[in-house]
Formats: sequence, structure tokens, C-alpha cells
Amino acid sequence: MLKDRLLLDSARPFSDARNTDHGCPERSSTGVLSSCQEPCWFALRATYSRELKVRDSLIQRGVKAFVPMIWRRIEAGGKVEKKLVPAVSSLCFVYWTKPEIDAYIRSFGDARPVNYYWDRTAGRPLTIPDKAMEDFIAVASTMDPDLIYLTEVSDKIREGQTVEVTQGPFKGITGKIVRIKKNRRILVELPGMLAVASTYVCMGNVEIV
Repeated sequence: MLKDRLLLDSARPFSDARNTDHGCPERSSTGVLSSCQEPCWFALRATYSRELKVRDSLIQRGVKAFVPMIWRRIEAGGKVEKKLVPAVSSLCFVYWTKPEIDAYIRSFGDARPVNYYWDRTAGRPLTIPDKAMEDFIAVASTMDPDLIYLTEVSDKIREGQTVEVTQGPFKGITGKIVRIKKNRRILVELPGMLAVASTYVCMGNVEIV
């Protein structure tokens, strides 16, 4: 059985070449992110689980920010209640330019609430391809308790066929058809970092890419 490990590590290397073709277009001759004047998707680690506060502060500034949320059953005071919580602790995505994010972080001084997830292989902050992020948000935004988040995707799962959903709630999403917990699902992966598996998808609603 696959486990939802949710153990993100900023020191973990990121080597998926697909990411060099998307996201921020401004790179030096060595491929390292430079000034990046155009916005692209960055992954930020919020300290002390302040991801919702960071998200809200960015949205108030008119910046596009996203924290994946999910409904969980939480036991408190001997009672079990359904509560909407971050699906991955301390994680916030932001669509902004690197100089603007740098200025935002510096504005807090030593009490900075966020840091970059770092792509040590490329020597730059981690960026995420637009299409992958859009598909990830489309799946994660359902906030269904049956969604599965994975920080490690096995080679066996990657062998699944790449498909595009043609109808239904996930229409337009591209991902791998996988079977997890006895259900066929669409797996959307953010290269080198995180993946989310959708709820059940009917094979009649997909076509092979």
C-alpha cells in the first residue's frame, strides 16, 4: 500500500529536465535562475505552519497564492469533527517574480515567515511548470478526503499511461492513470517535489496522450 508520507525536504535534489522548459524564462547561460522579471510558480516553506497566514497576506497584496487543503476527521475533546486543513504542512505556492518574492521575504527581517524550496541540482529556487501547477490546483481544489498526496512517486507508478481527461470534474487535466487503493485515479506530479492522485476516474472519460 502506498503511504501518504508528506515529508517534504528542501534539501532533496530536483533533477527533472522538464522543468527547464517551463516556468521562469530568464536564465543565465548555465541555466541558473537569474533576475526572473516574469512571474512563475514557486514553492515556499512557511515556518511554524504559517502557510495559511502567508497565503492570505499574499492574496491581500493581489498575488496569486495557493495552499492545498483537504477535509479531515479530527478528534478533539472526545469528539470527532470534520475540519478543513492544509493537505501538506508548511507548504504554500505563489505565482510571482523572484525579485518580488525576495523583497517580500526581506520585509520581515529576521522573523521571515517563509523560505524557498531549493533546487540544489540547478542551484536555484524550485520553480514549477505552469501546466503541471494548473492541473495540480484543479485536482487539489476539490478538497476531497479521498485525494492522496505523495512526496515520492515510484517508477512503477510512472509507467502508467499518460492521459487527458475529456469530461467530468477533471476535464482538461493531463496526468498518469494509476491504481491506488483499488481505484483508478489521475496522478498529477509537480516534478521533483509532490504529486496528488485524484478520486476515481472513469476510463470512458479519458483519452491517451
